[in-house]
Amino acid sequence: MSKAFTKESDDAPDEPPAARPLSALPPGAKNYLTADGAEAFREELRRLGEQRAQMVNSADDPEGKRRLRAVDQRMLDLESLLATAEIVTANNCAADEVCFGSRVTVREGDGTEHTYRIVGVDEADFDRGWVSWISPIARALLGARRGERVAFSFPSGAKELEIVSIVS
Repeated sequence: MSKAFTKESDDAPDEPPAARPLSALPPGAKNYLTADGAEAFREELRRLGEQRAQMVNSADDPEGKRRLRAVDQRMLDLESLLATAEIVTANNCAADEVCFGSRVTVREGDGTEHTYRIVGVDEADFDRGWVSWISPIARALLGARRGERVAFSFPSGAKELEIVSIVS
């Protein structure tokens, strides 16, 4: 067939798989996950497996191949994440102490309150207020108790935060 009747993309080699992101964990650090975070990742893996089974039939076209590769890569990432995870159960510290998995509300000097949940690196979600246990704010809060004040340096300057409530 003449090249005039083919698309360039038909001759293009398959795209290489997406590069896996480097872990945000410091070397030697454990990959902690909350129990509900681990369950959410398992559920996502299960759903992707079902989705992949349906996609196999449409993998003949280039877009179908691309989507299938993306699903395969995400499944590999989830399997790796779950294989290396150390799941931390709730209630592993005193009720009035900030620990991994805690949802902690802090009050700034001007009365502004913020709530953070301390979670694993792979669970962090800034929009939900979920911060990684290795983040500066989590490190400042871990081990603190209700009523205690902790110093923290925000980009806008240093502030003192009062621990208002802790839910494990």
